[in-house]
Amino acid sequence: MPPSLDLSVPPLLFHPDRHPDINRGVVLVSAVLLSIVAIALAQMISVRQAVLFLIGGAGGISLYHASFGFTAAWRAFIKERRGAGLRAQMLMFALSVLVFFPLLAGGTAFGQPVKGELGAVGLSVVVGAFLFGVGMQWGGGCASGTLYTVGGGNSRMLVTLAAFIAGSLIGTAHFSWWAATPNIGPVSLIGLFGWPVALALNLVLFGTIAALSIFLERRRHGTLATPAAAAVGPAVRLWRGPWPLAWGALGLVLVNIATLLVAGRPWGVTSGFALWGAKAALALGVDVGAWSYWSVPARAAMLNAPLANDVTSVMDAGIVLGAMLAAGLAGKFAPAFRIPARSLAAAVIGGLLMGYGARLAYGCNIGAYFSGIASGSLHGWLWAASALAGSVLGVRTRPLFRLDGNAIGGR
Repeated sequence: MPPSLDLSVPPLLFHPDRHPDINRGVVLVSAVLLSIVAIALAQMISVRQAVLFLIGGAGGISLYHASFGFTAAWRAFIKERRGAGLRAQMLMFALSVLVFFPLLAGGTAFGQPVKGELGAVGLSVVVGAFLFGVGMQWGGGCASGTLYTVGGGNSRMLVTLAAFIAGSLIGTAHFSWWAATPNIGPVSLIGLFGWPVALALNLVLFGTIAALSIFLERRRHGTLATPAAAAVGPAVRLWRGPWPLAWGALGLVLVNIATLLVAGRPWGVTSGFALWGAKAALALGVDVGAWSYWSVPARAAMLNAPLANDVTSVMDAGIVLGAMLAAGLAGKFAPAFRIPARSLAAAVIGGLLMGYGARLAYGCNIGAYFSGIASGSLHGWLWAASALAGSVLGVRTRPLFRLDGNAIGGR
C-alpha cells in the first residue's frame, strides 16, 4: 500500500514512478519539530528519552513508507485471501524472535536488564482482542496505524485517535473487574520450554502460517499478487517511498529491538493513550487517581509526572512526527476534512472499541501482538487468534457504515 491518505488505494497496484513533488514545508516543519523535541528531551529528561523519541520517529517513517498496516493486511486475507501483508508480519516475527529470545532468556543486554511483554492468559484477552479486531476494521487502522495515518495528515484518523483515547480511559476504569475474570496468569514459552525450543516452535508456526497464506491465495487466484516494478532506485525509495513490505518488516524489527535495548522492555503504544485520557480527565476534575488501575504505584507516578517522562507517550509522539516527515518526503501530505457521517460514526465506535479492548487485552497490535509474540508470551498468540476473529466480524459489518469494500484499504 502506498503512503497515501486514501484508505482505498491497494498497495499492490501502486505505481512507484508516479511520485508527486516533495511537500517541502511539511518536511521542514516535521524535521525541525523532531530536532527541537529531541534536544529538549535530552536536556530536560535524559539522552535516553531523546533516543527513544527518535526511535519512535524511525517507526513512523517505516510504518508510513511501507504502509505497514495490520488492519489492511488482515482484511485483505479475510476478504480476498491475499496474504502478502500477513506474510510480512510473519517475517517480522521471525526476525524479532531470533534476537529477542536469547536476550530475554539471559535477562540482560549490554549490562542492562531486559524483560519481555507478558500478559495474563485468560478471558480478558479473548474479549479485549476480539473487540480490538472489530474496532480496527471499523476505525480504519490499528494502534500504530492510527498514529502514522494521523501523522500523514488523515483527518478521519484524528477522530479515531480521540475515541481510542476515550476508550482507553474507560478501559482503565473497568480494568480491575476484567483482571479478576478467569485466567491462568502470564505464560512465557521461553520459561516453559527454554529459548532454543521456544524459538524453533515459533519459527515453525510462522512458516506454517505463511505457507497456508500462499496455499489459500493461489487456490483463490491461481497466483500470488506481485507489486509493480519500481521505476526508481533503492536510494530514492528509501527516503521517498514506497517501501516493499519486507523493508517495512525489517524497519519495525529494528525499532522494537532498539526499544528493548534502550528502554529495557519491548515497544508499546496504547498505555500512552490511557495516560493521555487520564490526564485529560484529571484536568476536567475527574479523580481518576482513586481508580484501582491508577492507584498502582508505578501508574500513579506516571499520572503525576509530566508526559515527557513517559516512554510510550514520547515514542508515540515520535511516530506521528516521523510519519509526517515521511508523508512530506513522499509528497502525500494533503489533509481532507470532509468525512461522511457513517464513516465518522465508524471512526468513533471503532476507536472506542480499540481503546477499551487494548486495556482488557494487555496491549494492542504492537504491545500484545508484535511485542507479546516477540517476547515468547502465550497471550500474544491468544491475542492474535481473538483479534482475527473480531476482524472477521468487523470486515463483514463494514458495509453497515458504507465503508469502502476494498479488501486492502485501511491500515
